[in-house]
Amino acid sequence: MNPLRFTLVSDGSSHQALIPVLRWLLARHAAGIGLEPQWADLRILPRRPAGLAERIRKALDLYPADLLFVHRDAEGQTPDLRYRQIREALVEIPNPPAVCVVPIRMTEAWLLINERAIRQAADNPNGRVALELPPLQTLESLRNPKTVLQAALREASQLQGRRARRFRIEDRVHRVAQLIDDYTPLFDLPAFQALERDLRNALPGIIAG
Repeated sequence: MNPLRFTLVSDGSSHQALIPVLRWLLARHAAGIGLEPQWADLRILPRRPAGLAERIRKALDLYPADLLFVHRDAEGQTPDLRYRQIREALVEIPNPPAVCVVPIRMTEAWLLINERAIRQAADNPNGRVALELPPLQTLESLRNPKTVLQAALREASQLQGRRARRFRIEDRVHRVAQLIDDYTPLFDLPAFQALERDLRNALPGIIAG
């Protein structure tokens, strides 16, 4: 079977960190199938697409795929509202099959599950400074997971002065996502359960085809 090519349409470039999460989840449900992930970089367009539906159409023009993931952080809105917005945008785009990705608050909450990965991403794997990561059951109620993750990375690096100012935090966030090899703890979170359910529903037709 040819590799399964999937495209992620997201709110911004920082959400490329979702690619390793989606790859891991797909590997659980499509074992033995090669995966070709693509992040839809719409910054290359001369004009910014107006609205989510146009963003999706432009993304598929540039990054055709067998499976589409559409991301929206809830960011204080209800998850149901974000799901409805995504599904309304997809009404006129029946193919490829699409899966909603709606973390509560922000994507970065899903990366706060692995202290080892954070220390490695900060290039200080043997550091002993306490990171004080939030308990798993509180991740979906954090006010600003991005700030929490960035603070943990800076603390883990133990850098100061000029070296701390050169610490490229967005690159480190992506690195955390790449270094986590097991996202199983996220199955305790309703938003991740919804993502898996949508993916499980979408895959049979793709694999059979």
